[in-house]
Amino acid sequence: MRVTGYWRNISFLYRLAGWKCTHCGAFHHHYKPVICRRCRSREFTQVELPGSGRLRAYTVIRSPPKEFERYAPYSIGLIELEDGTKILSQLTDFKEDELRDGIRVEAVFRRVRVNGEQGIIEYGYKFRPVLSRS
Repeated sequence: MRVTGYWRNISFLYRLAGWKCTHCGAFHHHYKPVICRRCRSREFTQVELPGSGRLRAYTVIRSPPKEFERYAPYSIGLIELEDGTKILSQLTDFKEDELRDGIRVEAVFRRVRVNGEQGIIEYGYKFRPVLSRS
């Protein structure tokens, strides 16, 4: 991503938010779409997503794309948030033997990668196991 694109989209890169179609309810993550992919409507409402949910499926990436080779192996999970929205996210603070379907997870803000071209440190959300509350 170029510096200008990065800064233009920074408000959505750093939080769990998106756009919900006011006609059919389809959720569009990160960027406001021109038209809804499901019903072709052009009307959207900005929504904040819950910061916790359950891990529904996962995989461990051992042969990543070139930009992520130095981070391998890493885990990606399908997260079902408390409101039913499903998103893909990188997982963190898990040992590989701790990964299991159904575990409660929460969003945390972490470094995702360093952009080699521009040297920008890109941050975003990842999900970790819910910490026990004392």
